[in-house]
Amino acid sequence: MNTVPNDTIIALATSSGVGAIAVIRLSGDKAIEIANTHFKSKFGNKDLTKVKTHTIHLGNIVENERVIDEVLVSVFKNPNSYTGENVVEISCHGSVYIQQEILQLFIKNGVRNANPGEFTLRAFLNGKMDLSQAEAVADLISSNSAASHQVALQQMRGGFSTEIEKLRQQLLNFASLIELELDFAEEDVEFADRTEFNKLIAQISEVLKRLIDSFSLGNVLKNGIPVAIVGEPNVGKSTLLNALLNEEKAIVSHIAGTTRDAIEDELIIDGVAYRFIDTAGIRNTEDFVENIGIQKTFENIEKAQLVLHLIDSLKIATLNTAIEELTSKYPSKKILTIVNKADLLTEEQISILKTQYSDLIVLSAKQKTGIHELTTTLTQLANKGALSNNETIVSNSRHFEALNNAYNAIKEVQKGIDLQISTDLFAIDIRQALFHLGEITGEVTTEDLLGNIFANFCIGK
Repeated sequence: MNTVPNDTIIALATSSGVGAIAVIRLSGDKAIEIANTHFKSKFGNKDLTKVKTHTIHLGNIVENERVIDEVLVSVFKNPNSYTGENVVEISCHGSVYIQQEILQLFIKNGVRNANPGEFTLRAFLNGKMDLSQAEAVADLISSNSAASHQVALQQMRGGFSTEIEKLRQQLLNFASLIELELDFAEEDVEFADRTEFNKLIAQISEVLKRLIDSFSLGNVLKNGIPVAIVGEPNVGKSTLLNALLNEEKAIVSHIAGTTRDAIEDELIIDGVAYRFIDTAGIRNTEDFVENIGIQKTFENIEKAQLVLHLIDSLKIATLNTAIEELTSKYPSKKILTIVNKADLLTEEQISILKTQYSDLIVLSAKQKTGIHELTTTLTQLANKGALSNNETIVSNSRHFEALNNAYNAIKEVQKGIDLQISTDLFAIDIRQALFHLGEITGEVTTEDLLGNIFANFCIGK
């Protein structure tokens, strides 16, 4: 059983280094009492242990008679705080020297340095949030786009937890009746209505499948959509990357085979992060090093969620062949065909191309024309419908694994019902499904699991 530590912890809650201000956070039963011994109010002999919760006080942090800094102290009394314990936040000037002086002052007086994520761990152990919400805190801090921010915020607010808890409770109610049947096995009675139970299992399977399927979207929204830019040498792949990023990231040259290794950078378009990968040009070559780069190109295509296939406008006669070669090799990939160097085509030629190929994008990376059409298409392909509709989206790989395990257990329950096997056999699968659903919200935890999760947090959160 996981128990809540009763000592007082301290950490810098803002980024390390020099800044305008820094925030130092304490949490624990004696946090306010300890802070009070080193706080001298600007307005009389104020006692922090007697002030109202959620109040801010101006004064000095002192060591004996020595003033370390003028600060603002925020007081949060249990249970109405982030951790559920007494919490004090000291806003001091952002000097590294001042930060360290305050930290060391409290450490010398019995306060312990917090471990990574220990404030959020205490919030979880004190029932202020469940485990999936706690993990969303880390995702929220690391979010670098509007989409990843929205996914993390929705999870932190409990949307995912509510859905999982509802499923678990429904299954738990029926599981209780199944267990009751096992207690009266000799009397051959059924407490759980099998028709209703079948409906519930089908409903749970459907919801679990939807959540599992959402991971493909959630994962790329969280980590960025990988996009491989591919094509023959000198087709303008590096020029396109530079045009998208609006900087000279990749070397551009008229010499074929300039790019021999993948060049990667991230760009946020309409709130979604894209990881663009400029790859080596695909061609037959005797150059050993270039061949290694071309092999990496194929590897990047395999990993990419989307492929931008560039074709030189001077080679539009071979357009069909080029499209068929790539699509036949990667039939399951979403491939967007782009004709580059549109500045070398007439308006009539461009019009004919777009008539023949409805999904074709024609642009000039060098002249930066047609880039807006490309970014608009990328936004459409991002499939943000579920995000816009505020649906639950799974972005955590641990949750994805637990959902898969729960789904497999539920399918075994369904199989057992269909085959009319003994109740005690499919009762085992029901317990397994409940166990895996409980893993997500933290109703089922181990010290190792919590250690692995919170070790990835920053210190101070």
